[in-house]
Amino acid sequence: MERYNATTVNEFVLLGFHFGLLQQTLFFMGLLFMYILAIMSNILIIAVVKENYHLHKPMYFFLSNFSFLEICYITTTLPKILTDSLRKKKTISAAGCFVQFYFFFTFAAIEHFFLMIMAYDRYVAICSPLRYTIIMTEKVCLRLALGCWGMGALVILLPVIGLSRMSFCGSLEIDHIFCDFLPLMKFACKRGSVTENSFLFLAWFIVPSCFVFIMASYGHIITTVLKMSSTAGQSKAFSTCVSHLSVVFIFYGTVIFMYVRPSAGYSYYLEKEVSLCYIVVTPLLNPMIYSLRNNEMREALAKAAKKCKGLTGKPGIQSLASQ
Repeated sequence: MERYNATTVNEFVLLGFHFGLLQQTLFFMGLLFMYILAIMSNILIIAVVKENYHLHKPMYFFLSNFSFLEICYITTTLPKILTDSLRKKKTISAAGCFVQFYFFFTFAAIEHFFLMIMAYDRYVAICSPLRYTIIMTEKVCLRLALGCWGMGALVILLPVIGLSRMSFCGSLEIDHIFCDFLPLMKFACKRGSVTENSFLFLAWFIVPSCFVFIMASYGHIITTVLKMSSTAGQSKAFSTCVSHLSVVFIFYGTVIFMYVRPSAGYSYYLEKEVSLCYIVVTPLLNPMIYSLRNNEMREALAKAAKKCKGLTGKPGIQSLASQ
């Protein structure tokens, strides 16, 4: 068996999916459509929040950050997956693989942190409404957001530095669609390394702890809402939280399945299919869930649509369009 040092590895081969020509074309077109839709819908949320003063609240500040994060998250892997779907030999340079690994898991960690502080924001808003403006000030929100971005960038440094120095054995053909952790560990000449253990520690610490915090926050929220005497108040409180919980369950369901479980029953083909869910489907559904389940966002989107319709209806624009 050939042994390689990370400094001598030139490239890895991504095996991806094995499709016929028609399936390959449909796969490419479907992914491209979802990628464009995900990017445009997240950009739309950022633009709508920015342009509507009544949305300049902590909840929507975090939502704008979250939408920008989703753009970064999906762009880390999907353009490469799209180009590979049209190529016979799907290769990625060693440096490109490690960079993709770092940014993918950095943005994933940041997403965990943002979902957690968004849950905390809803907890304060519903359980301590009179203190909400005192606790969730502009400075606090900015610090929380910067903390999410900073912590996410730092926690993955140790595993990726170790990965870039590892020794690999075998053919270096990764049976996946991107540089994921377990498929890369398959080529590690020595298992149980600091790199592997540090990554598993982070996965088993960050994912469950953030999930438990979110569930605890919503446990308190549900208890508080059920004690409300006003049915209208209960309905409004639940409507603002259901969207967040939907995103949480979609995201954590796939992540826990992929990373917070024993690797003994690891099935590469199944993991490739599941990975598409959190790479593509989650960033696509998140803005739709937040906008469709939130009354303020629906009203702002409707106002933006009317504004765009009014602009296209002006004589000057119509005459320019006809030229």
